[in-house]
Amino acid sequence: MLAYHALFVVLVVGTELFFAGLSIVNVRYGARTARARSDWMRETLGVEDVESVLDYQRARVGLSLLETATTLGFLLLALYSGVVTDVVVALTETGLSPLLQGIAFVVLALLATRVLGAPFDLYSTFVVEEAFDFNNQSPALWVRDYLLGTVLSLVIVGGLAAAVLWFVENVQYWPVAGWALVVGFSVAMLVLKPRVIDPLFNEFTPVEESDLRDAVDEVFERAGFRCEQVYEMDASKRSGHSNAYFVGFGRTKRVVLYDTLVESMENDEIQAVLAHELAHWKRKHIPKFIALAAVQFAVVFAALGYLAGQPWVFDLFGFPAEATYAGLFVAVLLVGPVLQLTAPLQNYLSLERVIESLPREAAGFGNCVQQYQRPARRSFGRRLLECGGYRDSTVVRVS
Repeated sequence: MLAYHALFVVLVVGTELFFAGLSIVNVRYGARTARARSDWMRETLGVEDVESVLDYQRARVGLSLLETATTLGFLLLALYSGVVTDVVVALTETGLSPLLQGIAFVVLALLATRVLGAPFDLYSTFVVEEAFDFNNQSPALWVRDYLLGTVLSLVIVGGLAAAVLWFVENVQYWPVAGWALVVGFSVAMLVLKPRVIDPLFNEFTPVEESDLRDAVDEVFERAGFRCEQVYEMDASKRSGHSNAYFVGFGRTKRVVLYDTLVESMENDEIQAVLAHELAHWKRKHIPKFIALAAVQFAVVFAALGYLAGQPWVFDLFGFPAEATYAGLFVAVLLVGPVLQLTAPLQNYLSLERVIESLPREAAGFGNCVQQYQRPARRSFGRRLLECGGYRDSTVVRVS
């Protein structure tokens, strides 16, 4: 059993240490690059204080690493102190069916995760974002978002977990059924999330006939992209960050512009942003991500199906053999790190260089940097702006 414990610790802790190291290396590389190209950033983008960019990145990454370490520490403490085992044993003694026991276990795990993450979200919002003049969110709105987010997590994740646990108890090839459910749900969420969930947090106002709508339609027409649903979102009530995104597919496609973007940019600058997003559409990134997710979930459920039948998975922390959900919990912890190691492939697809010819083809721009110079003088950040292409990331504003 010692060998299995070693495997568990190496996978769970080792993977987190590996990615923490990568994050630190990335921050250091970004700092060296930004300082080396400070003249270019100042002359081309109008960024006078490069150190502010680096301070923001360090603050965000540092807080994320601290949250990961804290969460991992509490998880290991709960497992090796016997707390999780006591909870599982207590659930088995309630006389509830295995399905209801599993649902209760998932609910407790979700609540613990939300409670543990709350202080970090508070610090991120009211300390880090506030310090860099991004936060517009009131404490009351934060509480509302937190409670609503908790309810949605319980409903969505709890519902999916309940369905998978039912498959385990009633379907012979439950990994196949579970895979089909999760993949189908992921595709459905591309349509349902912007229509059902997002409006619970933000207001979406249709962009009617106006100079802005004419500019949006113009760039769409040049790219051969059809989309009737264009909305402006009231992002400013929470943050000063700007963004625009496409979501959905087929007739369900919609374009969302943050109101911060509309207020801070001219129409031709917004066209440049949309041209970049259209490049993702032209490269069919959404179908690629769906296909990649389907493959990843197939690997995950195949591994879960195997591990759920291994006695050592239950013996690792003294879980009763009849508590299938507890064995699946350990299996998920073992499979999760392996799934994380596919992140480089995901990053390759998401950060695939969008060559300048695509934005030019979409919006008729001769040079992508020139179109971004004016908004960049009001914004800076971890967005790579080069003549050959640029990469998505958070945009940071300097007052």
